[in-house]
Amino acid sequence: MLRQCRQAVGLSLRQLAARVGYDHSYLSQVERGQRPGSADLARLCDRELGTQGRLTAAFERRPARADQLRPEADPLETAWRGLVATLGSGGPRPDDFRSVPPAALLPELVRQMQGADGAEAAELSMLTAETLARLGERHTARRWWWAARTAADSIAEGPLPALVRARDVITGLAERRPLAELLELADESIALDRQAPGAAGCVPRTAQALVLAELGRTHEAHRALQELIGVGDELTPEARPYQLHWAEGRVCTLLGYGTAGCVLLERARELCPDSWIGERARLDLSLAECLVVAGETAAGLATALRVLVELPDEWHDSFVYDAGDRVLHVVQAEPGAAELRQLLARSAYRSGRSVGGGSSWR
Repeated sequence: MLRQCRQAVGLSLRQLAARVGYDHSYLSQVERGQRPGSADLARLCDRELGTQGRLTAAFERRPARADQLRPEADPLETAWRGLVATLGSGGPRPDDFRSVPPAALLPELVRQMQGADGAEAAELSMLTAETLARLGERHTARRWWWAARTAADSIAEGPLPALVRARDVITGLAERRPLAELLELADESIALDRQAPGAAGCVPRTAQALVLAELGRTHEAHRALQELIGVGDELTPEARPYQLHWAEGRVCTLLGYGTAGCVLLERARELCPDSWIGERARLDLSLAECLVVAGETAAGLATALRVLVELPDEWHDSFVYDAGDRVLHVVQAEPGAAELRQLLARSAYRSGRSVGGGSSWR
């Protein structure tokens, strides 16, 4: 019925997906009967297709299925409905959310989302999308990125439209989404940032430089790196966040400037608070990759192995494993690579199994 109604109004899957905030591949699976859909999806499709509640009524008549992905009582689904319905009050955003493991952070974000609108809705949706991506829930995360952009774009002015897109790009790199798609989004972030220069800080240029470096467009990436450094030079030393040095170090690594990248990543690690355990793990893995690029293969591999073995279980997430995979890619057949491959294959953030002891990592 969904396919018939969509085709009747001349919408493609991608067009309908953009309107309802679901991934187009998910909609395709629903249309083919491979996924059960949800009451929320049926309601949104009724609204966009003008079907006057017929899809919702059809969904409600379906017999319950044991493999339904998200039961109606799921608090994340409830928060999503409330946001989509109002887009428009919980408590303040967590001040130190980087100190909270992703699985523990998500319920707090969901609680605060109730009734949020404007800038708060954009920021909370962005954090929710990033957290879901870290937990490996990529399809659900796409819905929250859509919500973050919608809420940010509803604000007359400010840095949020550029910031949301840039952070979506940086998350997308860890998810290994298509680089052409991410570059388009990064360029859009830069264009929005130019309307209010500097408002979004270094994040839009970080996103653009990283994607260009990943694409191997060396000259453009080098120019983007210089622009990123220029943004950093405008900040006082006290105001320079560790993320700026991380971004510069990552771009240097991708461009093959191993020694410079190591210096920048070491500086980032000095500035990153000890309580930000997940951030520090990713920093160390980035440094491990850079050490290999700089010719210090044994040191890089030892660093990567230490991180994965000693990192507390609750901090294992998809971003950590992406950083570990990048180390594995550059060490290839070096001695010890097999052990790293074995650790990464366990995917503790999905299985819940411990990789190592996990009590002493800092």
